Amino acid sequence: MTTAMTAFPADGYTVRWQTWDGDGDETVTLRWENEGWTALGEVGREAVSYVLRLSPLWQVRQFLLFRDSDEPDLWLGNDGSGRWGEMNGAHRPDLDGCTDIDLHITPFTNSLPIRRLQLDHGDAAEIIVALVDVETLGVTPAKQRYEHVAPGAWRKTHVKTATSIDFRIDDFGLVQDEPDLFRRV
Repeated sequence: MTTAMTAFPADGYTVRWQTWDGDGDETVTLRWENEGWTALGEVGREAVSYVLRLSPLWQVRQFLLFRDSDEPDLWLGNDGSGRWGEMNGAHRPDLDGCTDIDLHITPFTNSLPIRRLQLDHGDAAEIIVALVDVETLGVTPAKQRYEHVAPGAWRKTHVKTATSIDFRIDDFGLVQDEPDLFRRV
């Protein structure tokens, strides 16, 4: 039996984080539109905005990253079967098989696999994510392991480096705090 998460309000939901040291913040607004979820993120310290378009089951369909213009600096799309491409239609075979986007500048992207996988506590899954570097716009595949360690508690491990981070989620499946990185405000 999977762990049930609270449904988002019909009129949307906004969540905010602050960096642990207090010198940065982020606001994410979730809206239901066009038969899926849209997440709009504004990351203050890095002066970055992003848009994630998700299926009803939280599968990534599009990712747009804005740094310093009204046009996206990076635009990736997924056809729903794991095939990735860029805005200009160029296929990105290096990203094929990636299921999620990971941005280290935000705790929000950790919620994508948590909501999509809906693991019971004690269960774990290894996934491949498209890891985005907002400075260089480089995108590389990375294997990660998500483990539901206890009710409301999760562990993410970068498989290659064996580094882990433990964090808690709220009833919506959104990250509460990531110790030493982000805290909910």
